Amino acid sequence: MSLLDIAPVIPVVVIDDPETAVPMARALVRGGLPVIEVTLRTEGALKAVERIAAEVPEAVIGAGTIRTGADVDAAVKAGARFLVSPGTTPSLLDAMRDSGVPYLPGAATASEVLALAERGLTELKFFPAEAAGGLPYLKALAGPLADVRFCPTGGIKPSTAAAYLALSNVGCVGGSWLTPADALASGDYSRIESLAAEAAALR
Repeated sequence: MSLLDIAPVIPVVVIDDPETAVPMARALVRGGLPVIEVTLRTEGALKAVERIAAEVPEAVIGAGTIRTGADVDAAVKAGARFLVSPGTTPSLLDAMRDSGVPYLPGAATASEVLALAERGLTELKFFPAEAAGGLPYLKALAGPLADVRFCPTGGIKPSTAAAYLALSNVGCVGGSWLTPADALASGDYSRIESLAAEAAALR
């Protein structure tokens, strides 16, 4: 099954303390969102991926903010089952392709989408979604690029997620609202589970 079809929302998570990773992942899975993207923006991110991969097998754990071949190697070694990049370069694309795991390369313009489609890629991350044109832009892309599907990420909120999901070329959305920093800091995993359940009901 495609990553875009497992759940309507992929939580995009920033984890400072790896100790929160496992209970957070379990809460998201209980709420109906098994696909989880941990961004490589903190020192504890790779350890968090490793912990979730080892202790929450029902989660489909991935790594985001993949920028270099070294990031690819480190993420896969930690147990990431998919990779997500904010944008794409030829060398990064080669590294992700050679990793052996699914990946969502980032694109923000029609030219970038065409370049990736030339490489046979038709499932992409659209980032930064709101800043790059949001709903109107994705609707416009659906005409000439109807065979390409997206996971728009960046600035999407619970109030706008359903509108994105209603587009023919959107498989799922990425959202950072599922794991609020204060909920992680206080260990309020029931709140995270509740937010996940609301998001899972969007489709």
